[in-house]
Amino acid sequence: MAATDQASELGIRELDEFREAHELWPRGERPAALRAAAGEFRSRFLEEGTVRAVRTVPLVSAAYPAAFAFHGAARGLNPYVNIVNRLVVVQFEDFEGAVKTLVWEPTVPEGSAQAPFYRQLIERFGEWAAHRFGETEYNTVHSALASVGLTPADVDYVSFDHLHVQDLRITMGTTAPVGDENEPREPFFPNAKFVFQAREVDTFRSIHPTQWAWYVPGGMDDVRTDNLVLVDGDVQLGAGVALLWTPGHTDGNHSLCVNTPEGIWVSSENGVSADNWHPHLSKIPGVRKWAEFYAREVVMNANTLEDSVDQYDSMLKEKAVADVNRRDPRWHNVFPSSELGSWRRQWPIVPTFAYGGIDYGRVTR
Repeated sequence: MAATDQASELGIRELDEFREAHELWPRGERPAALRAAAGEFRSRFLEEGTVRAVRTVPLVSAAYPAAFAFHGAARGLNPYVNIVNRLVVVQFEDFEGAVKTLVWEPTVPEGSAQAPFYRQLIERFGEWAAHRFGETEYNTVHSALASVGLTPADVDYVSFDHLHVQDLRITMGTTAPVGDENEPREPFFPNAKFVFQAREVDTFRSIHPTQWAWYVPGGMDDVRTDNLVLVDGDVQLGAGVALLWTPGHTDGNHSLCVNTPEGIWVSSENGVSADNWHPHLSKIPGVRKWAEFYAREVVMNANTLEDSVDQYDSMLKEKAVADVNRRDPRWHNVFPSSELGSWRRQWPIVPTFAYGGIDYGRVTR
């Protein structure tokens, strides 16, 4: 697949604050270096202003193994918990002063169901049971956008923290028919650029056996590349919005970083609840004791440990960048892109503190 890198032409800026910290060796020196770099980044980022609006809309909840959610630390009766994926809409001014709209995590359940992990759950428990107990759909991507007054054509940028369970043929469109379809697919977001780390696209093109369960087979086959923008490392799209490279969960993982009047928020799936970034405050059985035993500051979402040391450091980076939460300053604004639900069937593995979403400003067309 030909790669189209339009980042510089679009005014997307590379960031340098974290570069040396990510390359530092030996690895034991990286946590302190990342915290120092986070301080430098925060000072500049806060001065440059806030985004115009941020809104989150729930899309779908999906079953997820509790053993993955907390790296085996959590103790409960139900082996599965549910995580809620939310669409995030960010409006901001780019560096030329033009208003832009970014959509983060527009997950389409029909595509995600084809990821081998979820395909096997459906085969094991049957369609009815898998959807009755494992999935709840709240909104489609289209209705979620409509709820904030937008259409897919209004979107300028699209990104995901990483490409697990994504079928990009649905959102990006294709240059050839899919399966027995007669025509190539048109992009769901006709005017948007899809901003991904080059490492993540490379992974999707050549999946290692340990990554197989979570990437949709053929999910990038024949996708359009005229709307693909590849980046390498930390980048900033405009005032108050950046994509911070946070490798480990996948090599090309990156995190949404937005500055609001309530401070800086960072969003990714490195954790599935506030408890992952704050295990010392967790009331989930086993999590705090596990972190204390291993002297860990964070507990990873561990379905793919592509590089657990990098993922650990990335979570420290996210927490160091994020401001404390206004509702309870013991917790930082590290918002899981798929957040642990509070259903009784998964008790006692329920979040000690739930973010529930971000709502700031007014989204306009």
